[in-house]
Amino acid sequence: MSVKIKVLTGSELVENLPKLARLRISVFRDWPYLYEGSLDYEEKYLARYAKTEGAVIIGAFDGAELVGAATGEPLDKEVIQFRKPFEDRGFSPTDIFYLAESVLEPEFRGQGVGHQFFEEREAHARRLGYSLAAFCAVIRPADHPARPVDYRSLDPFWSKRGYRSIDGLIVHFPWQDLGSDEETEKPMQVWMRSL
Repeated sequence: MSVKIKVLTGSELVENLPKLARLRISVFRDWPYLYEGSLDYEEKYLARYAKTEGAVIIGAFDGAELVGAATGEPLDKEVIQFRKPFEDRGFSPTDIFYLAESVLEPEFRGQGVGHQFFEEREAHARRLGYSLAAFCAVIRPADHPARPVDYRSLDPFWSKRGYRSIDGLIVHFPWQDLGSDEETEKPMQVWMRSL
């Protein structure tokens, strides 16, 4: 595998935020996110990782180029839209490490990078003393007109890693879809596992 995985914290995390912003815009344009991103929004959104104790970025590099990244931070440091649904279901955000985005350029998929993204973030969470890891996956209708005919769900991949979808635990978060003029809230299914 030509991709090298590196755990980014501190100054390395900060210096890679602009690269991550561009990567998120590129990868999240595809199904199922269909995200109409902007660098201005991304830079503001990602700035929190530089300020949050316990945050991490796992970078996938092809030489000096960032071709993939996975992020995470303590759930109690996340925005209220993510924390509140957990609290409403009786989960304590202080027990949960939140695995945020995971993006990888298409030509580097199928080489085990996704597994390494999970392994490194889970190891980071364990070092910080977390007992649970969770992430969210956008819910789109099966008959959505933009759904690719050959789309393969990642549910089996996540299940093999020990994650289970938590029935009824849905997070709502807004973003602007491709071809839309405004942001709309999207439902996102929570998946969780013990560490």
